[in-house]
Amino acid sequence: MDIQMGKKQRVLIHILIVTVLIVLASPAYSSRIKDLADIEGVRNNQLVGYGLVVGLNGTGDSSSTEFTTQSLVNMMERLGMRIDRTKVKVDNVAAVMVTAKLPPFAKVGTTIDVLVSSIGDADSLVGGTLLMTPLNAADGQVYAVAQGPLAVGALSFGGKAAKVQKNHPTVGRIPGGALVEQEVPFHLPQDPILTYRLRSPDFTTVTRVAKAINQHFGEVLARPVDSAGVRITIADNYLNSMVDFIAQIERIEVQPDMPAKIIVNERTGTIVMGSNVRISTIAVSHGNLNLVISESAMVSQPDAFSDGETATVPTSDIVATEDAGNLVVLPMGVNIGDVARALNSIGATPRDLIAIFQAIKAAGALHAELEVL
Repeated sequence: MDIQMGKKQRVLIHILIVTVLIVLASPAYSSRIKDLADIEGVRNNQLVGYGLVVGLNGTGDSSSTEFTTQSLVNMMERLGMRIDRTKVKVDNVAAVMVTAKLPPFAKVGTTIDVLVSSIGDADSLVGGTLLMTPLNAADGQVYAVAQGPLAVGALSFGGKAAKVQKNHPTVGRIPGGALVEQEVPFHLPQDPILTYRLRSPDFTTVTRVAKAINQHFGEVLARPVDSAGVRITIADNYLNSMVDFIAQIERIEVQPDMPAKIIVNERTGTIVMGSNVRISTIAVSHGNLNLVISESAMVSQPDAFSDGETATVPTSDIVATEDAGNLVVLPMGVNIGDVARALNSIGATPRDLIAIFQAIKAAGALHAELEVL
């Protein structure tokens, strides 16, 4: 009986040890390297083109938009028709700019999404069709051609006295609306070295990436070169299969580090704070001053049988009230949750929090970067 109990205890201890090791080994809040970095030189390319959207129900550009009229006449003349420019109406046509991103390794014949935006005074692009539009890159060459019906997730209706609008009706998308006509030349490096670039440069994160790669392959292959770059030597058994080697690297998980930062937008009252924001011991008091000014008019009547005239005399009543300010002491080293709860306890609104954070930063007690949009 004692022997059986001893075996059961040893088994339970082994299971507990393995469980603890698994928990300790698993990265917390980790991300794949493919979500943090890119191979140097592998990137998207911006494309842009000018085109016409036709088939609109009287919501296109007006006759005062001269470039729309000129573009329509030029297109019709290229199709072999003679047009009198003075008699052309473009109510059902809109001039647009077409933009797209050409992904890396895109081959001829593949399709990409395009974004269509009005550049004239069109009211809506709903129901329109984009005519064949060449898309150029920064070098002036055509890499794709876009055409097709627009998908506009908006509506706009109205008359002379009222108008109803939902979302933005002068911008639409065409999923898979552009056909790639030319490839961007790119080849993976022939030498046994790859360089990865972090999308958000950080010395701590780049060190963790190099360490994770070396642990995964069991040898020193990765070496950080700066805050954004990791130079990786291809393992000997992957020299003839670089694609497999890159796939192995992309699946490795790393816990990225982030700086202590607070982003505030005074126009919308939006506040975003990182988890590493810390403050020193400081006392915060907040109170609102309300000033109410009301004006009224009093009628002044002259005495009987006098030469005076009835007059209106304005009077003003000014009342100033100030809410009681609550003094809250924030101790040193509190985390973001403690800061939020403490500031909410004094009744601070998002716009008040912006002013409070700016004051704490000016006092030197906020150990984080404060960025105002």
